Amino acid sequence: QVQLAESGGGLVQSGGSLRLSCAASGRTFSSSAMAWFRQAPGKEREFVAGIGWSGGDTYYADSVKGRFTISRDNAKNTVYLQMDSLKAEDTAVYYCAGRNTIMVAKYPSAYAYWGQGTQVTVSS
Repeated sequence: QVQLAESGGGLVQSGGSLRLSCAASGRTFSSSAMAWFRQAPGKEREFVAGIGWSGGDTYYADSVKGRFTISRDNAKNTVYLQMDSLKAEDTAVYYCAGRNTIMVAKYPSAYAYWGQGTQVTVSS
């Protein structure tokens, strides 16, 4: 079992930066692929970024590539999402997710564990 808790969301102006954190509890964190998803009002939950168990392989949605960076610190049981050059269209609730395998997947149903979400609002 893995329990996840996000933090770091907030209100930022367009072009600004935020760093989201996801603290995980559970002994299987270091062997779990982790990901960030987001959901805007009236839209489906979408993949943002994912990271393999060792941190060596990362994946990004085309819409955030070059602006967002996912990383993890297995010693701290924490996953991060550094978001730079934020745009109004990045406004959404951001969710941390984990799965019981070392491989990243890009669809929500592949993930067994979810945080409660953190709101990110980018003003234009």
